[in-house]
Amino acid sequence: MASSTSLFNRMVRAAKLQPGLYEEVEADKAATSQALLVVILVSVATGVGHGLEALLISGGGRFIYGLMYGVAAAITGWLLWALFAYILGVSILKGPQTSSTWGELLRTMGFASTPGLLRVFAFIPVVGGVIAFVGSVWRLIATIIAVRQALDFSTWRGIIVTFVGWVLYMVLISLMRMLASGITPTLV
Repeated sequence: MASSTSLFNRMVRAAKLQPGLYEEVEADKAATSQALLVVILVSVATGVGHGLEALLISGGGRFIYGLMYGVAAAITGWLLWALFAYILGVSILKGPQTSSTWGELLRTMGFASTPGLLRVFAFIPVVGGVIAFVGSVWRLIATIIAVRQALDFSTWRGIIVTFVGWVLYMVLISLMRMLASGITPTLV
């Protein structure tokens, strides 16, 4: 029987949205490397799904590029989203019971990405997009639970911190992409 702290067991419990798992990894500093591995596995699954989709559509050699970009983007996204959630959660939207570290959010949010493994099926015509979407929504729900548990929040406060953190992350990534492409953002 698998140990309750094995990577596979923890991923299954994360996918089952078990609050106890998120409390467990929040407290286990040794679980940071496992959380990183979950993020890498999900990003590889995402890259494979989209890479296979690109091969089916264009037959081009974008598979390896997409895979490598996907892994790098997923790790960066995990770090930034957790950082924004941490800043919001322990300062601006701090609750009466809030006591957390960035590492605790990294661990819980890393395991919350587990349902993103479903993105490997993105290449399947018609249903692949639906499966990937379901995985994304499932991951979002898991992230709300992860944030709620790590920051000792109510569910509503967890929802707000999760969404605002995600929006801030997406705005930053969009600005970085625009700057990298040579487009200068203008304010109207």
